[in-house]
Amino acid sequence: MTTDIENSHHQTFDAIKQTDVDGNEFWYARALAKVLDYSDFRNFIKVIEKAKEACINSGQEINDHIVEINEEIKHGKGATNTYPSYALSRYACYLIVQNGDPSKPVIANGQTYFAIQTRRQELQNDEVFNQLKEDEKRLYLRNELKEHNKQLVEAAFNAGVESHLDFAIFQNHGYKGLYGGLDAKGIHAKKGLKKSHKILDHMGTTELAANLFRATQAEEKLRRDGTKGKAQANQTHHEVGKKVRETIAELGGTMPENLPTPQKSLTKIEKEQKILEDKNAK
Repeated sequence: MTTDIENSHHQTFDAIKQTDVDGNEFWYARALAKVLDYSDFRNFIKVIEKAKEACINSGQEINDHIVEINEEIKHGKGATNTYPSYALSRYACYLIVQNGDPSKPVIANGQTYFAIQTRRQELQNDEVFNQLKEDEKRLYLRNELKEHNKQLVEAAFNAGVESHLDFAIFQNHGYKGLYGGLDAKGIHAKKGLKKSHKILDHMGTTELAANLFRATQAEEKLRRDGTKGKAQANQTHHEVGKKVRETIAELGGTMPENLPTPQKSLTKIEKEQKILEDKNAK
């Protein structure tokens, strides 16, 4: 039943999506407010104002993401009226659901939907990223994931995950959520890796991106919810991993444990790059 509701929400977000003459996607604020279960648009405006602040704090131009417009609303018997509203970019929608009422189930689903879609668009729009070869993309994402894992460690520590063993258990909860019950040992076995191999060195770009999203969202949720206690932190990490997995399924993607394992490890690629750089320097 829960999955059916989530699928319905994701389909609804797609249904109200608009496209301008240049092919850019956007959402009307009043239509989005209705989907997000805000019966009074005045309350939704407060959330939009918070999104504007977040937009500024992230170094983005508000006018690139939140534009004042007039929106036509249909009433009974086919009548329409025009009301002040906003045209919202995908990133603006992401900020709105991040600042929305967390008690609303549709808000939680919206956070996942817009976060993943925003991340996908960021990667598509990054011309430099798209020009990289596969191995370079892997290195880029692996290094991004390493940095975000440091922030995840800090957030987990503040929640009560203090020892190396505690964090290993915490990390496995995230893996189990994302990999359908597989922990680090299970992922090693599934991929045919040796005990000494590092999992991240043997992931392709799609798998690394999924894990990067898991790590960033787990860190944000731990901090946002003020999570306290190892058990609650572990549960949060598992729930985030599971939510990312469910969204991959809803989008028709391949589960991470079923993605192909690259033939060459990133450690070997880095060594080859260093040898090449040393040769070129001579």
